[in-house]
Amino acid sequence: MRLSNLADYAVITMCQAASHCGNGRVSAAELAGESGLPVPTVQRLVSKLTAAGLLRSVRGVGGGLQLGRPAAAITVADIVEAVEGPIALTACIDHGDCDFESGCSMKPHWPIINTKLRSALAEITLDHLRNQTRPNPSHSLREHAA
Repeated sequence: MRLSNLADYAVITMCQAASHCGNGRVSAAELAGESGLPVPTVQRLVSKLTAAGLLRSVRGVGGGLQLGRPAAAITVADIVEAVEGPIALTACIDHGDCDFESGCSMKPHWPIINTKLRSALAEITLDHLRNQTRPNPSHSLREHAA
């Protein structure tokens, strides 16, 4: 399984946003500057993450972005699904999408595998990532971002 760069950048953006918890709000431009990602990429991610309820946008004086819920309540699965859609190794996410009689290649073991994969990503919280990883300021993501 390989996730897109956008999913990776979404995790980076959310970790950066989490670093501002308790310090007020942050702008997409600030998140881009701090993470080394291009502003348009972060703006696109912010839109998806806000739509999923992972970030909250506050307008007006003192406005900006903040986490939509506590970092301990946001998982890698939540972030990946916000930008990629449902986590699955197969096209059919559950038996409801398949009609075995009509030739769907879905086998009965894939829903179990897909559920376990999502569960593994759901065990990793943003709070855990924020506390376990430290950004390397000498490494810029700008050259890799679209």
